[in-house]
Amino acid sequence: MLRSVQDDDLPVMRRWRNHPRVRAASFTTHEIAEDEHARWWAAIRADADRLVLIYDHEGAAAGVVTYSGLCTGTATWGFYLDHDGLEGSGRLLRAWIGLERAAIEHAFGPLGVTALRGMVLAENEPVRLLHRRFGFVEVGTYQREVDGVPRDVVAIQLRKGQA
Repeated sequence: MLRSVQDDDLPVMRRWRNHPRVRAASFTTHEIAEDEHARWWAAIRADADRLVLIYDHEGAAAGVVTYSGLCTGTATWGFYLDHDGLEGSGRLLRAWIGLERAAIEHAFGPLGVTALRGMVLAENEPVRLLHRRFGFVEVGTYQREVDGVPRDVVAIQLRKGQA
């Protein structure tokens, strides 16, 4: 289930985002400081084109889903999970699948988008496989600089009705 972010979610969101495995799979890999996180959250709340939601898995907050480009009808999305809490309890894979399902349903349902796009580091094969499992198509590859190093990125897309 996806739900709105509450103020008391912010510290745990930052902790999840700063997990080494999440940072390694991200385009911004430095550790996010509290003031940087607060500025990001203030910008999100003021932007009608972006939305951040909490993913609840088995009754507990377990991840974050981000959407941008909502005003265009074609949204770009991303996500991260509570690796420590989910992996330690053996629930990481189930939560990952549940989050992806919930994010797609929310995009094509309440948000009313016609296409959902994303970007994945090319070497992140587990995420690429999961996206393909849900019907995403890899529509291109490009290079993007991450920490001063060019990295290959795969663009993915899912159109409404393909899921």
